[in-house]
Amino acid sequence: MSNSKTIKSALISVFHKDGLAPIVKKLNDLNITIYSTGGTEKFIKKLGINVVPVDEVTSYPSILGGRVKTLHPKVFGGILNRQDNKNDVAELEEFNIPQIDLVIVDLYPFEKTVASGAVEQDIVEKIDIGGISLIRAAAKNFKDTFIVSSMNQYDHFLEIISQNNGETTLSERKKFAAKAFDISSHYDTAIFNYFNEDEIVYKASVQSSKTLRYGENPHQKGYFFGDLEAIFDKLHGKELSYNNLLDVDAAVNLIEEFKGEAPTFAILKHNNACGFAQRKTIKQAYVDALAGDPVSAFGGVLIANTEIDKETAVEIHSLFCEVVIAPSFSDEALTILKGKKNRILLIQKEVELPKTTIRTCLNGSLVQDKDNITDQLEDLKYVTNLKPSQSELEDLLFASKLCKNTKSNTIILVKNKQLLAGGTGQTSRVDALNQAIDKATSFGFNLEGCVMASDAFFPFPDCVEIADKAGIKSVIQPGGSIKDQLSIEYCNDHKLSMVMTGTRHFKH
Repeated sequence: MSNSKTIKSALISVFHKDGLAPIVKKLNDLNITIYSTGGTEKFIKKLGINVVPVDEVTSYPSILGGRVKTLHPKVFGGILNRQDNKNDVAELEEFNIPQIDLVIVDLYPFEKTVASGAVEQDIVEKIDIGGISLIRAAAKNFKDTFIVSSMNQYDHFLEIISQNNGETTLSERKKFAAKAFDISSHYDTAIFNYFNEDEIVYKASVQSSKTLRYGENPHQKGYFFGDLEAIFDKLHGKELSYNNLLDVDAAVNLIEEFKGEAPTFAILKHNNACGFAQRKTIKQAYVDALAGDPVSAFGGVLIANTEIDKETAVEIHSLFCEVVIAPSFSDEALTILKGKKNRILLIQKEVELPKTTIRTCLNGSLVQDKDNITDQLEDLKYVTNLKPSQSELEDLLFASKLCKNTKSNTIILVKNKQLLAGGTGQTSRVDALNQAIDKATSFGFNLEGCVMASDAFFPFPDCVEIADKAGIKSVIQPGGSIKDQLSIEYCNDHKLSMVMTGTRHFKH
């Protein structure tokens, strides 16, 4: 038997009718018999096209308020029969079951109903039963039946039947069947995740995807699964790369800590802040952030917590940077920043960020709650004789936010709400501190009076001793070491203040 099939009959029952009319008209032009139900049947009739009601085939009306319309052997037999199987063909004739070559069905908008905040009764009513069954049946029998399961496929399907006078190939039917199972599995995942409260089960389905130029390195393939347009409006520049996306993710999570605060600017490289400052104007915040490490800033990702104006754009324009992100840009700023054709400009929208983090691990995945604790003034435990001054307290909390968003092991040095340097991703805390001190001094910063933040406790007093000798005057750390008292005693003996938060902020 030929792999090509000519459509002679179609069952159409859809929730979304936008774009359906051209298909219905084309099917009518090709003398294809159309079966339908409910609102779709009325829609087709209004087009002046003949349609056979499904209840005429089943001799059974739609019941239970429309919950049961197509769930009948005369419908599913017409879809699932194998046309190269003599017994199937004989049973169609015996039970007067019409052959159905094409099924056009979509699903009730379950996810949109959940997102709308609807009550549970309305949500439950949007769990499609007949539609999902029709999709699976037609997709299973792709050798003989063509399934169109989404309005996003209407144009492609119309092109196929128009160019080939209603004839379809096996490869086309199989391709559309694969999409049907993608849609049905995604739908079931959304329903499970809505109902599940107790089971520790990881189910995820993301239908939006983007092929990247490459992965982390040019020899690796890379893909992004998600909807970037939901979080950003892209105004200019080349496509975001795999590494860009990792930096952008780190930047967005970092700046979220400073939402609603004074103008704040961050410069990131390899997922860590290399420059960061908060000032009265966004221009000065950028200038002071850049001063923190003008070398690493080359090719970095920039992000602001407020609008980027003309004056700031002039400063940024002299730096080669990959991405600039802000809640908005002034018209003048946009004109200036678009002067580099590849520079990516993104407006960050007001959206809720994910509450969990996911990463591959061995032959599975690690899933955890996001580190959603930001150290606050009321969390601090004052453990030394000397208490931090008000300005030191502000710098300590500022440094703690940066520390939380920097790769472990990390030490962050801050003075007057400016990142002086960070020791990032080191195998020991001492190494992280020495790295931060060396880096800060290499860029000419005076560490006298600055503060230090650590993402985890000090197992020995060596870090506070090194900090003291470098001029650091106040420390914030989680505490929790059995030898905390040794660090506390050193601070007391050398007139350093130290506070403990009780919360570790490892980031790997």
